[in-house]
Amino acid sequence: MAGWYRAADFLFSRVDAETAHGLTIRALKSGLVRRNRQPDPPSLAVAVWGRTLPNPIGLAAGFDKNAEVPDAMLGLGFGFVEIGTVTPKPQEGNARPRLFRLGEDRGVINRMGFNGEGLNAVRARLSARPRQGFVGVNIGANKDSLRRKDDYVTCAAALAPYADYLVCNVSSPNTPGLRNLQGRLQLADLLKRVQDAIAAKPVPLLVKIAPDVTDDDLDDVVAVCRDLRMDGIIVGNTTLERPGSLRSARRNEAGGLSGAPLMALSTEVLRKTARRVEKRFPLIGTGGVGSGADAYAKIRAGASLVQLYSMLVYEGPPLVRRIKDELAALLARDRFTSVADAVGADL
Repeated sequence: MAGWYRAADFLFSRVDAETAHGLTIRALKSGLVRRNRQPDPPSLAVAVWGRTLPNPIGLAAGFDKNAEVPDAMLGLGFGFVEIGTVTPKPQEGNARPRLFRLGEDRGVINRMGFNGEGLNAVRARLSARPRQGFVGVNIGANKDSLRRKDDYVTCAAALAPYADYLVCNVSSPNTPGLRNLQGRLQLADLLKRVQDAIAAKPVPLLVKIAPDVTDDDLDDVVAVCRDLRMDGIIVGNTTLERPGSLRSARRNEAGGLSGAPLMALSTEVLRKTARRVEKRFPLIGTGGVGSGADAYAKIRAGASLVQLYSMLVYEGPPLVRRIKDELAALLARDRFTSVADAVGADL
């Protein structure tokens, strides 16, 4: 697989980043990318929400926006996959170009704007696939919606029957005003309405927050989630910050920054979140994960599960196997028999 990816990377690195992503989706749909059939070490198994996952490494939302390749991604060795963000109506998103590689920094900037085929297309694909693996659905609001909370309710009610968990994404920086839903009163009303909408078909419900939240905002988010007995928080989405260490010529493009430059910030916000949550529900850590050591740092900071996406741009499918092998070795080194034993070890 590594040889195949080196050849593909040679091609993809010479075209526009969004075009390269489209070609990757087509390759996955065609079956050109081989499955990884190597079993995971028993120490990587994770029990969460009444299910046991083979490993804690997941694909973050944003890669498979329209639920075209969830099973192909599971076949690469991910323990779980999250599709979306899904909006009720199809929308084009922001004008291209809107996706930029920061090669010198191993980062990515995007201002996609929830582009996607919409609820009906995603529901058709999810309803047609066999229920296998663990697939979450990330939902959001249309840019031109006048009733954004209704958009979340609509998506949740329609997709809950086909999801292993749902995520309310209130953290994208590329839909104007969306992050305002992270405020205490707004968030409480939104999440309660979504909970009510899926009461007939309950699935774990999480909220995805930005790594740019202030400590006061984080206090409010966690208080709401604890009050409503939410099932988890994902920390966090892309950042609007631009570290002074960035070297790429594209570093000042508008949009959210992800990849390696986000690792330190997102892990610190994860640690703050874990202290406030006090193990009331699981956390998913995402942002900058490109090695087993990165995943281990997220777990020790309080994450039960870890997600990645941007670093696949630079490492390709072999990254998943490498992270799992490195993580298993780190657990063994520190005499943890399972991922659960290491969760929050640094708190």
